[in-house]
Amino acid sequence: MPSPIAELLEDHLLVWDAAEARRLYAEGFYGKPVGVSKPKQDEFEAPLILDPLEGLFLLEKKKIVVRDSNGRDLSVKMFKRQIGKLNKRFELDYLVYRDLREKGRAVLSGIRFGCDFAVYDNGPGIDHAPFLVSVMEPDDWVSSTDIVRAGRLATTVRKRFILAAPNKNSGRIRYLMFDWFKA
Repeated sequence: MPSPIAELLEDHLLVWDAAEARRLYAEGFYGKPVGVSKPKQDEFEAPLILDPLEGLFLLEKKKIVVRDSNGRDLSVKMFKRQIGKLNKRFELDYLVYRDLREKGRAVLSGIRFGCDFAVYDNGPGIDHAPFLVSVMEPDDWVSSTDIVRAGRLATTVRKRFILAAPNKNSGRIRYLMFDWFKA
């Protein structure tokens, strides 16, 4: 069975075929069905919009074919180069995204929580994301105010806050989890 085609449209990908969209979503909560606010795993008839991080992961796993606006299939290298021009943090974020996915987690955008990722044990609609992850360079400075702000947000929404610092050279990622408690 051929892999579904994901069309690259600026900074996102679109899987037009609704059956393929449902299959990808059901396989690991990849993407977001267009116009569906709270999708069930296989109960939508809509195209699927994929974030570039999801697209690269699925492309590397050979679960999709990425096609540009000229109808040309993109290799992993070509896709990375094209997206890297639009997002300077793409490589850093991808190291963390891939690591979490390979550990069996469902990883969604954390923008509504003010972080990079919301990470689920099972997936949205099945459980709540227990972790919020912010990606940083290994030598980035984090102020105490930043930590307190992230911690207050995380505890307000009953999640644990994690800083992830990937090393671009080794691919190794250091995770630092904050757990707040009342004394």
